[in-house]
Amino acid sequence: MTQTTTDRPAGRASGSVVPVLAFAGIVVAVMQTLLVPVIKDLPQLLDTTPSNATWVLTSTLLSGAVATPIMGRLGDLYGKRRMLILSLAVMVVGALVSALTSYLLLMIAGRTLQGFAMGAIPLGIGLMRDMLPREKLGSAMALMSSSIGVGGGLALPAAALVAQHSDWHALYYGAAGLGLLAIALTLLVVPESPMRAEGTFDLPGAIGLSAGLVLFLLPITKGSDWGWASGTTLGLFAASAVVLVLWGVMELRVKAPLVDLRTTARPAVLFTNLASIMVGVSFYVVSLVLPQLLQLPKSTGYGLGQSMVVAGLLVAPLGLTMMFTAPVYARLSAKYGPKVTLILGLLIIAIGYGAGLGLMSAAWQSLVISVLLGAGIGLAYSSLPALIVGAVPASETGAANGLNTLMRSIGTSVSSAVIGMVLANTANNVGGVEIPTMHGFRVSFLIATGAVAVGLLLALFLPGRRPSNKPQLRASSEEDAALERAEQVLRGFRGRVLGADGSPVARAKVTLIDRRGRQAGATLSAEDGSYALTVPDRGSYVVAARATGHGPIASSATHAGDERPVDLDLSLPGETVSA
Repeated sequence: MTQTTTDRPAGRASGSVVPVLAFAGIVVAVMQTLLVPVIKDLPQLLDTTPSNATWVLTSTLLSGAVATPIMGRLGDLYGKRRMLILSLAVMVVGALVSALTSYLLLMIAGRTLQGFAMGAIPLGIGLMRDMLPREKLGSAMALMSSSIGVGGGLALPAAALVAQHSDWHALYYGAAGLGLLAIALTLLVVPESPMRAEGTFDLPGAIGLSAGLVLFLLPITKGSDWGWASGTTLGLFAASAVVLVLWGVMELRVKAPLVDLRTTARPAVLFTNLASIMVGVSFYVVSLVLPQLLQLPKSTGYGLGQSMVVAGLLVAPLGLTMMFTAPVYARLSAKYGPKVTLILGLLIIAIGYGAGLGLMSAAWQSLVISVLLGAGIGLAYSSLPALIVGAVPASETGAANGLNTLMRSIGTSVSSAVIGMVLANTANNVGGVEIPTMHGFRVSFLIATGAVAVGLLLALFLPGRRPSNKPQLRASSEEDAALERAEQVLRGFRGRVLGADGSPVARAKVTLIDRRGRQAGATLSAEDGSYALTVPDRGSYVVAARATGHGPIASSATHAGDERPVDLDLSLPGETVSA
């Protein structure tokens, strides 16, 4: 689908929208990590085997992977705010189910419902794109994208404190309370986006993708228990490959697919998604290694002997640094572009893990590693939605960012499986207890460095900024942003939507259609009937308008790179006017 930049109703959203959406993302991250302090105690707490207890974590991962692209597409079709509230509401129900039980199956059911909240991240990014002016969009998307790390970093010490001094079910009551607060703030502050995608929901596509993802992620998360060469593991991998190939063939034939694979195959989208997997791998390694290293007793010779709460506090700067990186990213991206900031972020991650190989002998060194990696991961995570948003139409923002968030989740899943296997295979058995070794920790850091190197290679293939013989405009101030928006309007269509009596029609939906018959952009007319649409490339387009109580009118025009005024008269239903 053709790339587009649609006019955003700047000023429609209050200044509280960004922090509220970011808070929703942080709540989702808290839900994901609140069990980390009690992972080792889950078999005893649930009166089950260690193998069965892992389903409490696996179920959330699987449901989150399935829900993320689906909720993104539903948001594009029926309203991103509506789906955001639904995602949070399902999470609250799941948290309450888990809070009220110690029975394994009910706990798994509750955790499965909590996984649906993962859709909040791409939905929040989509709302920001639809509502915010250009000068505020970069830092806002950066903060939303980084919220998953911010929430994870802040949740670790808080969850450890609760688990250490209270009943562990209180963690779920806390998550439910945060979810209800996020819903209330969203209802009060965040308006619904007027942007809608054309078409209907692709139910067969959703079922096919869900089946393929479950078949793929299940052996990744359970492979160490079942055996990587076992018939079950290999059979599920083979089945996932078959299902995903058949799903892809089906999606290419559907008029309104769940995921537009043609758009996904564009270099800007494809290499961004592949790099996202590597960023996800590198992000999760530090979360698995540092807390264990910090809490191991000093009697091992390399453990740092810290309490659960202190360990969480020492890792918390990972998330805090990601949060403070968002405004830095906005300035760097405005000047150099998101591709450069992604590469810079990956280089800082590589430096962090490289330095970490020699910084494991004192607690304060863990703090240094957390800050370095937080800065790098923050820059990398912040760049990803900007790259996606710049490469897909506005009507597909939710689904495209949902797929990108899914790629990060796959990266963290692969990281969890691989690092878990490495630490298990290099562990020492002391009194019947498996103790991770320093060798295993260092191998894990080397794996993360390797993933970053692959990510850097992929990032180099991303398209750079298109050369222009015009001075480069930067959205670093209100004035520069206004000039940039003015330039964009001159490279598209503008005009007025008029009614039968010649009066302006407000809030008419004006749609830009490319020569393939696909939506390339959309906006709503202002109170004076005026509208403005930008075009991604030279070529033939149809500008169509529709408003309640009026007949539709389509006006065809060819964009040649200069200003094209096109007035749309809704008193002439069906007539085509050549511009």
